[in-house]
Amino acid sequence: MTTFDDENIEFDFFDEPETEEAPQPRRRPRRERSGPPRPPAPPTGIVPLARLVGLIAIAIAIVVAFVFWVGACQGKSTHDQYASYATRVRTVAASSNALGREFAAELGSSVLKPANLAKSLQQYAQQEQQEYDQAQQIHPPGPLRQIHEHLVDAIELRAKGLAALGDVVAGWNSKSATSTTTAIDGLAAQAELLTASDVVWEQLYRLPATQQLKTEGITGVVIPKSAFVPNTELVSARSFGVLLDHLKGAPTGGSSTPAGLHGSALVSVVANPGATALSTSTATTVKVSANLAFAATVDDSGNFQENGVVVHLTITAGSATIKRTQTIQTIASKTQQTVSFGNFNLPTAAFGNKATVKVDVAPVPGETNVSNNTAAYTVFFTLG
Repeated sequence: MTTFDDENIEFDFFDEPETEEAPQPRRRPRRERSGPPRPPAPPTGIVPLARLVGLIAIAIAIVVAFVFWVGACQGKSTHDQYASYATRVRTVAASSNALGREFAAELGSSVLKPANLAKSLQQYAQQEQQEYDQAQQIHPPGPLRQIHEHLVDAIELRAKGLAALGDVVAGWNSKSATSTTTAIDGLAAQAELLTASDVVWEQLYRLPATQQLKTEGITGVVIPKSAFVPNTELVSARSFGVLLDHLKGAPTGGSSTPAGLHGSALVSVVANPGATALSTSTATTVKVSANLAFAATVDDSGNFQENGVVVHLTITAGSATIKRTQTIQTIASKTQQTVSFGNFNLPTAAFGNKATVKVDVAPVPGETNVSNNTAAYTVFFTLG
């Protein structure tokens, strides 16, 4: 049996392990910075203050931009209101102007009967009354409300004037001289309502409305003109006397031949600019420029107003032919009207060679003498 020495026996599992210290984190070596040294960091309280100031500046910029945007929108909205208003007024003006032209054509009609004229005048009055109702329904921008009332007044004058003219014609006795004199005076007096309507529209409505637009800073919006009687001679006592004489001799049947003396005549032709009168007996030298125009003067040689008088101009230069046409809407008896022909593009052959300018006035209904309606002129075109 083997004997072991007690001192040589070691029981390690009964000994407590030695305490180990926690490993320390390894620090990364600091890298050397290149370039200038970084400035010292600002104190902690300045950074939030700088940010606050920046936010306030941004907020102020947003508010200012919003204010400008709102102002621009309001300006556009105001402009649109005025533009919409002017558009509605333009519709009323165009309709009333067209009715005025129809009224003038009716008074100068070659085939006219008293009953038909009275009926037409009453119909015109009803149409103008409808325009009056439309004018009342227009809602103008605030600054134009009082001014707009004068537009309504002008249309009302036209409706009343037309109705009164119809009443005078309907009550006229063509066989009584006294009745004829009374009718002429009555027609002239009632027609003053029509001419007054044009004055009211222009002086009390259009001009003040236009000035108000300037005051409001509104641009690009035009207040329309309106003239029911562009030629006051049409509604003068003399013209109404001629009209009633015409009505006395008006055909009672279905004949389309107008009674009385009707006629038109070519008075003269001049070349503009320079007012160079053309001659039928000698050749005329005409200087050509970009504004070259020929003005033809026509005379109503009959006893009645004529409407829709057509005037033709023809230039013949070599093989080239240039034609132009103009129409005289209304011409009163024993008066003259001038029409102008322009926008010419003369060919090279027209220069230095003889050319012919011919003007022809188409006969009006009932005209029997057409010998003075046409003239031909020899001209030489030269560069001005």
